[in-house]
Amino acid sequence: MSRIERAFENNKAFIAFVTGGDPDLETTEALIPQMAEAGADIIEIGIPFSDPIAEGIVIQEADERALRAQTTTDKLFDMVSRVRGKVDIPLVFMTYANPVYTYGTEKFMRRCAECGIDGLIVPDVPFEERQEVKAFCDAQGIELISMIAPTSKERIHMIAREAQGFLYCVSSLGVTGVRSRITTNIQEMVHQVKAVSDIPCAIGFGISTPKQAREMASVSDGAIVGSAIVKLIAQYGKNCISPVCDYIKEMKAAVLAA
Repeated sequence: MSRIERAFENNKAFIAFVTGGDPDLETTEALIPQMAEAGADIIEIGIPFSDPIAEGIVIQEADERALRAQTTTDKLFDMVSRVRGKVDIPLVFMTYANPVYTYGTEKFMRRCAECGIDGLIVPDVPFEERQEVKAFCDAQGIELISMIAPTSKERIHMIAREAQGFLYCVSSLGVTGVRSRITTNIQEMVHQVKAVSDIPCAIGFGISTPKQAREMASVSDGAIVGSAIVKLIAQYGKNCISPVCDYIKEMKAAVLAA
């Protein structure tokens, strides 16, 4: 059983996102073990990129801060290697096709495996083209996480049958960011998946309050929160660890109460 499968084995999972290197690598390195301690079941680490097309302004600005702090993909690999000695939960990279191809896909996946990354999310690689990345992931034992959106409709069954790790269910159209209301029929999306696969479904995009987390987890296998955490990091900078961990504890409790 993979680490990602284990994260969903007994309970609903709370998945937390941080932009690697925001506000600097030292803070990210100190934060990740504390997030795991606070209750995050899986941590997504965003690789900062100058053109993150799926991200709203909060994560775009975090990417800019991380790039200004001289964060590179190599430095992130080294940081994850050090963190992996302290945490046993799954660590997943969130990135885009360009940084992977620029680095060299085979070399990128090899480094992921060496440093202890469990999975990879690449939002701008369509399901139909994923083989270009997936073959290299499979060779290194990295699970390529697929995404489905409210617009996926007839493609949901096809994607669910092939999915690895967990299925990232996008709650809302558009880019990442905090939303006051989530209006998509998530239950129907999850129902479509479960008709063909027992892959865990986690809901992301727009979840920021314990109430939203509880609602989303009640119709799925877990909740993913990114922008709300990144906003706290933007607000508190190097002093973000305590506020972020308090928030994670609250959100994890809400997910477990679903």
